[in-house]
Amino acid sequence: MSNGLDKQENKNIEPGGNTQNNTDETANNKSIINNLTSFFKRSQKIKKEEPPLLSKAGLIDLAKDFIIVLVLVVLIRNFIAEPRWIPSASMHPTLLEGDRIFVEKISNYRGTPQRGDIIVFYPPNEKLDPTVWGKFTRLTGLFVKDRAFIKRIIGIPGDKLQVEPGKGVFINNKLLKEDYKLLGTRYFQGSEYLGPLIVPKDNYFMMGDNRDNSEDSRFWGFLPKERIVGRACFRFWPIPRIGALERPEYNHNKDQKNK
Repeated sequence: MSNGLDKQENKNIEPGGNTQNNTDETANNKSIINNLTSFFKRSQKIKKEEPPLLSKAGLIDLAKDFIIVLVLVVLIRNFIAEPRWIPSASMHPTLLEGDRIFVEKISNYRGTPQRGDIIVFYPPNEKLDPTVWGKFTRLTGLFVKDRAFIKRIIGIPGDKLQVEPGKGVFINNKLLKEDYKLLGTRYFQGSEYLGPLIVPKDNYFMMGDNRDNSEDSRFWGFLPKERIVGRACFRFWPIPRIGALERPEYNHNKDQKNK
């Protein structure tokens, strides 16, 4: 009898236990389903809250993004650096047509240009567009029509400078050693800016390295400092010519510092 009762009790216990486990499992499944349903509902709600691109709210967001990008472009171009490309042969052999360079702006605010620096600028005989649109194009580099030049600083404020065709540049009566200059240059003759002359304060005498093919200070005079865009510091294209554009050492620098 005891064995029979034991078996009966076991039978009564096992079905009861299975029923409880099934109930818990069903509850867990319902909980998971409810959680998933809630998740998808929240996701759909978030998607609905995002305004369509062509809606009024979407256009406002797009305008905000455009303004932020535009402000960043202006700040970077005016205070840090901008890319430029070389369109002419006036700086041979240092820079060739199609070279891509970075023009840094930091030195405009932290120092003064030095002899030998390669500078991007607006020449004094170039009338800049004075309108708001003209200023905007120069700030952003978009649709700009003002013509910019790139030359090397040869004369700095206070220099007594003279250019002699067939010889070279004399600074304070001493011939300037220029290893970067294109070999075989004869210099154009007949320019009224051959000197001797004194470079005024806050002005610079600019020349291309290709002296026989360069429209520079020999033709349009001194460059005012406020027309300088920035200093060419690095060539990033083409790849075989990647490298820094360093300022050369001149043979008279020590003598110039003593004057």
